Amino acid sequence: MNWLTQPATPEPKTDPAELSLDNPVPPPSDDMEPSLRPIRKQDFGYEQARHLLWRAGLGGSEQQIRLLVSWGPEKSVEYLLNPDKVEYPWPKDDAFDKNIMHPPTAEEREMYRKAQRAQDEDTLAEVRAERQRREQEDRRQMRDVQKWWLKRLIETPRPLEEKMTLFWHGLFATNYRTIENSYHMFQQNQLFRKHSLGSYAELLRGIIRDPAMLAYLNNNQSKKDKPNENLAREIMELFSLGVGNYTERDIKEGARALTGYTFEDDGFVFEKKNHDTGVKTILSNTGPLDGDGFVKAILAQSACPKYITRRLYSYFVADVPPDERGGDKELPSAQRKVLQQLAYAFGESRYQVKPLLRKLFLSEHFYEARFMNDQIKSPVMLAVGAVRSLNAPVRDLTIVSDALDLMGQNIFYPPSVKGWDGGRSWINTSTLFVRQNTLAFFLSGKKPQGYDSSADTQKYDVTKLLDNADGESLIAKGDVPGVADAMLRLTLGWTPKAGRDALLEFVKSNGGKLDERVLMGMLLVVTAMPEYQLC
Repeated sequence: MNWLTQPATPEPKTDPAELSLDNPVPPPSDDMEPSLRPIRKQDFGYEQARHLLWRAGLGGSEQQIRLLVSWGPEKSVEYLLNPDKVEYPWPKDDAFDKNIMHPPTAEEREMYRKAQRAQDEDTLAEVRAERQRREQEDRRQMRDVQKWWLKRLIETPRPLEEKMTLFWHGLFATNYRTIENSYHMFQQNQLFRKHSLGSYAELLRGIIRDPAMLAYLNNNQSKKDKPNENLAREIMELFSLGVGNYTERDIKEGARALTGYTFEDDGFVFEKKNHDTGVKTILSNTGPLDGDGFVKAILAQSACPKYITRRLYSYFVADVPPDERGGDKELPSAQRKVLQQLAYAFGESRYQVKPLLRKLFLSEHFYEARFMNDQIKSPVMLAVGAVRSLNAPVRDLTIVSDALDLMGQNIFYPPSVKGWDGGRSWINTSTLFVRQNTLAFFLSGKKPQGYDSSADTQKYDVTKLLDNADGESLIAKGDVPGVADAMLRLTLGWTPKAGRDALLEFVKSNGGKLDERVLMGMLLVVTAMPEYQLC
């Protein structure tokens, strides 16, 4: 029996008994402020519903905001947290061609060897040409995969599922340019979606079996006589524990545990002959540890729930240092206590994501005024959120994908294994220009040079922007201040005086009538405001 026919190690399964922390997070102290107490329904109004749709979702329209207000916080949060109860068709396994970058068959390998021995340059040239053709075809398919995910982000009725898929993509960052296999990127995206709101522990076990990750961090080249340390290092530094919570010896021992973890074609394979079966000591755990033993040792560290909780908190609430040793003293006391409570709850739940997010999204803390409209929209949130909140036409997804690249967030192409820095790094003079052009493209079809062909066939009806559940129309009444206030409230989340004055002056200088041309101009003015870059 050769390694190709040997059975792979079993699929990862989480045994709750194996996830108890050796060094548990300290329980919340008795004097801890009750900032995670649930928000009352009477305190959950328009601003809170909008905040929830932008932070825990992908933006929301006027009608969706008002619907959540009528539901109240509990029903709204449960809707977001339970995507499986909302019908949405999963793509079939054959949605994309998995055979473009297939490994050479036995016949192809033999033909190539014969051509090399015979110095048959014509045959060798044909092999190289076929390889180049398949690489070009795979790059084309990668573009299709990008557009498929963009379409899903825009259309899904399960926004938190997609937003968490995007979170895991940024945490377990993998770049197509390195692995050059579009189907493996598609598979990884599906892995993130499958575990989006489930068990982080199971996802971590899955990622050490993921072909895209194994190729990206060279673990498919890791042998027992020459372990590759890339995956072991990044798992601890970036995927689970953070800097300072492991040693160089842990990396070396972890690399030994991951030897033999590779893939063949599109599936994980455990190469027993290349696995180091010797005794290892990783994070104070000793034994003949394999990849699952390595992951188990990580999950037993108190640093793990702290690190992942802080990454989630930064994603949904506000930026905090990823490492507790880095800058906690600069955080307000209440915020430190909230992080401690959340990390404790995450560890106690054995790394279940859904209960953690439920506690967060239902808390008064999540809706504090200091966190509202204070997060810089990522390029994906800017583009996808604009379509979903303004009911703008999607137009050409290729143009949208190119715009995301220019704005600094080319999905499936994170800049490094660290993912995207986010925050203030999204904004500079170049990206701000592209951001404004992207919004103008959605609303009017206008491109930097000329108009898109969809400008006439997919015309944006700005008059429907502010229609609410009661059918009330400020536009029909000609209420200019009312329209300005409502437009700012929907698009910015508040009504800054300078922004309101700018809109009133714009209407006045354009005849004072709320016709379609003036309304479009008002919306373009708002989307060009600095405040529109925040959510």
